[in-house]
Amino acid sequence: MEGLYQQTNKQVHEVQSYMGHLETSDKESVHLVENEIQARIDNIFSNLERLEILSSKEPPNKRQSAKLRVDQLKYDVQHLQTALRNFQHRRYLREQQERQREELLARTFTTNDSDTTIPIDETLQFNESLQSAHRGMDELIGSGTNILAGLRDQRVTLKGTHKKILDVANMLGLSNTVMRLIEKRAFQDKFLMLGGMAVTCLIMFLVVQYLT
Repeated sequence: MEGLYQQTNKQVHEVQSYMGHLETSDKESVHLVENEIQARIDNIFSNLERLEILSSKEPPNKRQSAKLRVDQLKYDVQHLQTALRNFQHRRYLREQQERQREELLARTFTTNDSDTTIPIDETLQFNESLQSAHRGMDELIGSGTNILAGLRDQRVTLKGTHKKILDVANMLGLSNTVMRLIEKRAFQDKFLMLGGMAVTCLIMFLVVQYLT
């Protein structure tokens, strides 16, 4: 196990070094670097599967330490995988923006062309509407959170009031019938509160679905 662990640990450091090449690679070679890094990451994951099996076969006094070392390697390589995917996503967005800019610059317009108006205003209006929708969702979520917090506070208050009523009733020696009526009312109040919370959550969900 020790030999495979050292080999895998070395591969992790090599991938970390390769990650630094992504930012300096040109458009023609960046795909090759990404593919090389992904292949190395896949190989590390394969080694980790073997290491997990081997660590479970270690003597009891070494098993926990071996498992921790494998888990640390797994955490490191998962972090590298996430970093690679984030870089690929940023590169994709950057290339898409460049293509759109080149297409816009390549367009030819004539003075009588009815399609010469660039829909910048529509894009700005769409972005403003989207931002307004996000703000509305944030305000709605905040309002819903406050409502739920208020309902929880009311529940605590009702429980405290119920306990106090029961204590007073015991002191006054009220009949069992009155006690049962009080408990029934408290039980109904609990269901009303839960129903209110459910309706509030449903309304929030429907509004979010409508806005998105």
